[in-house]
Amino acid sequence: MIALAVVLAVAALVLGAALVLTRQRLSAARAELVAEQERSAQLEADLDAALRPRPAATATERAVRRVVETASRVREHGIAGLLERSLEDLTSWAADERTEIVNLAAADGTVTLLFSDIEGSTSLNHRLGDAAWVKLLAAHDQLVRSRVDRYRGQVVKTAGDGFMVAFRDAEAACRAALGIQKDLGRSLDARLRPVRVRIGIHTGTVVSRDGDYFGRNVAMAARVADKAVGGEVLASGAVLAALDDDAAVTLVKAADVELRGLPGRHDLYRVERRRASL
Repeated sequence: MIALAVVLAVAALVLGAALVLTRQRLSAARAELVAEQERSAQLEADLDAALRPRPAATATERAVRRVVETASRVREHGIAGLLERSLEDLTSWAADERTEIVNLAAADGTVTLLFSDIEGSTSLNHRLGDAAWVKLLAAHDQLVRSRVDRYRGQVVKTAGDGFMVAFRDAEAACRAALGIQKDLGRSLDARLRPVRVRIGIHTGTVVSRDGDYFGRNVAMAARVADKAVGGEVLASGAVLAALDDDAAVTLVKAADVELRGLPGRHDLYRVERRRASL
């Protein structure tokens, strides 16, 4: 009996120790599980933050995001053409973007604006179909933006097949425009073979409000582009006056015209290469 009691006592001690050890292990495992859940939650939060676009910190970033959203909506609905709107529409259109004009203005406060669009875009869209048209636009956008970046311009707005771009100086705008035409003419991309772009350039001061810019000179640049034909770059007399004598481009008198919505007659000039540096 004594021996049995001793065995039972030892067994009880062993079981007690095992229970204590098991309890400790369970507590440690529970703590590790909680820590792992916290790490997992933090990783998910970090991933969510990385995938979610951060709020736009500057006027330029807000403008770029609106450009992307606007272009997407326009392309989704198959709308083409940029210059078929009234003077008032153009003014409002330019005022929609919060770009940092101060960083683009020349010393005299002027900005050179470039407008471009694809000639006959509506009929081209109809002939190609929406799927091929969207692919063409993607190739066209990439080509235009490449030249704009090279000459340090800033895309203010895109709408369908059209661009509005701001440059600090007139020569940079002219060289970018001629570069776009040259790249289109030499492109090996089959999607761009039917594309002919018309471009207009104008230099002038603009009305600024909270980083927006709009007004008569915005409309003037658009009207100049409206007079160009595919493959042509036209510029206003203000661009001619803004160019230095040693500029890499030359302007040749092309026409004396009226511009819809703007009073008087206006001299337009065809922009041509002076040196093979474009």
